[in-house]
Amino acid sequence: MQAFVDFVLNLASDLGYVGIVLLMTLESCFVPFPSEVVMIPAGYLASRGEMNAVVAVLCGVLGSVLGALINYFICFFWGRAFVLKYGKFVGINEQKFAKFEAFFNKHGEFSTFTCRLLPAIRQYISMPAGLAKMNLTRFVIFTALGSALWVSILVALGYFVGENETLIKEYLHEILIAIVAFVIVASGVYLWYLRKKKSSSLS
Repeated sequence: MQAFVDFVLNLASDLGYVGIVLLMTLESCFVPFPSEVVMIPAGYLASRGEMNAVVAVLCGVLGSVLGALINYFICFFWGRAFVLKYGKFVGINEQKFAKFEAFFNKHGEFSTFTCRLLPAIRQYISMPAGLAKMNLTRFVIFTALGSALWVSILVALGYFVGENETLIKEYLHEILIAIVAFVIVASGVYLWYLRKKKSSSLS
C-alpha cells in the first residue's frame, strides 16, 4: 500500500488537480481503492504549498460525482442484469448488489448522501439510484454534498497531520465511528420527516 500511496503522491504532484479528478472518478465508480490514498496526500501537498486545499476539495468532489454518474447511468440504461454479468470482475456479486439495493430502498434518495460517508458502500450506492431512475438533479446534489463532507475531512487530515501514518489511522478510526453515528441519526431524522410529511398530506 505504501508503494501505491507514493505513486498517488507522485501522480498528484505531476498531474496536479487533474490527477485528483481522474483518481477520484475511478475510486467513485468501480475501481476498488480507498479515497484516503488520494485526498489525504492532496491535503499534505496543500500543507507544503504545492496545492490549494479548497481547489483540491473541489476537484475531489468533481471526481466523486463523475464516478458516481458512471455507475448511475450504467444501471439507468442497462439495468441489474448488466451489472451482475460484468460486476464480478470488480467484486460485485448478486448478494452484494442486493444489499446495496435494499439499503437504498429502505433509506431512499437520502442514502446517496449518507452512503458517500461510509466505506465499502460509497462507490456502489449510485447503482440502485440509477436502477430506480432517481431524479438526476437530486442525485447529483446529494452525492456532491456527501462527497464534499468526506473529501474535506480527508484533506484536513492530510493538511494538519501530514505524513504521520499512525496518527492518521487513529484519527480515521475515530472519525469513522463519529460518521456512522451521524449517518444513523441523519437517516432517522430524514425518515421521520418523510413520515410526518406524508401524514400531513393525508390529513
